[in-house]
Amino acid sequence: MQYLMALVPALCWGSVGLVSGKLGGSVKQQTLGMVFGATLFAIVFTLFNINAFLASCSLMLWILGILSGFLWTVGQTFQFSAMKKLGISKAYPLSTGTQLIGNCIFGVLVFHEWKTGEQTAMGLCALAILVLGTTFTAFREKRLSDGSLSPEEKGDSKAAGVSGAIALFLSTLGYCGNTVVITASGLDAKGLMLPQALGWLLGGAVFALRKSSFSKETFKNMLTGLSFGVGSLFLILSIANLGLAISFSLSQTGAIISTLGPVLLLGEKKTKKELVFSMVGCVLIMIGGVLLGRIKY
Repeated sequence: MQYLMALVPALCWGSVGLVSGKLGGSVKQQTLGMVFGATLFAIVFTLFNINAFLASCSLMLWILGILSGFLWTVGQTFQFSAMKKLGISKAYPLSTGTQLIGNCIFGVLVFHEWKTGEQTAMGLCALAILVLGTTFTAFREKRLSDGSLSPEEKGDSKAAGVSGAIALFLSTLGYCGNTVVITASGLDAKGLMLPQALGWLLGGAVFALRKSSFSKETFKNMLTGLSFGVGSLFLILSIANLGLAISFSLSQTGAIISTLGPVLLLGEKKTKKELVFSMVGCVLIMIGGVLLGRIKY
C-alpha cells in the first residue's frame, strides 16, 4: 500500500501537462492557476484536519512550510525557462534526471536512506535505468522536407545552451530544496499543507503575478493545481513512510504519462523511431521504479 501511495504523485503530476494543454493559457496563467488550485486544496484539506494542524502548529512549521512551497515555485519557473531555451524534448527529461540524481544524493548521503551495500548497489542501478529511460523518452527526430537534419537538430547555439543549462541547474536546486526541506523538517504532512500553500502563493506572486495573468484560462487551470495538491500531499506522506530517495524517484515515473499522453490524447505527432524510443524509455522507467520499490531499509 505504501508503494501505491508513492505512485499517486506520478499520476497527478504526470497528467498536469495533458490537462493544462487542453485548458490552454500562457505559462504565467497556467502557473497562477496551478497555484490557486493547489492552495484551495490545501485550505479545504486543513479544514478537514484542523485538529492535526493545530496540534503541530508552530513558528517552525510556518517557516519551513513557506520555504518549501517557495522553493517549488523556483523549480517550476526555471524549468519553464529551460524548456524555452533548450526545448521541451530536451529540458523535461534532463530536469527529471537531474532531480532524481540530486534527491537520491541528498537522501543517501545526508539522510542515510540506503543502509547496506546491497541497497546502495540496487538503488544506483535503478537510478541509472530511470535516467536512461527519461533520456530515451525525450528523443526527437526533426527533419526537413528533403530529409536532411534541421538546424535546430544540429544543436542549440552556445549562448542558448549555457543559459539553458543555468536555468536547468537553478530549477533542480529549487525542486531538490523543496523535497529536502520537507524531509529535514520531520513535520506532520497534515500540518504542513497550509504553510506550504502560502509558499506557493508567494512564489506565484514573485514569478507569475502580472495584470495579463488573470483570465478565464487562469481559473480553468485551477484544476491542475488541485491535481498538484493531491500529488504533493501523497509525496509528503510517502517520504515519511519510505524516505526521500524512493518516494521522489517513484513520483517521477509520471514521465510515462507526460510522454505517451500527448500522443494518445492530444494528437502530438511522432515518427516511428521516436515512438520506439518513447516506448523503450517508458519500459526502462517502470523497471527502475520497480527496483527502487524493492529496496528495504
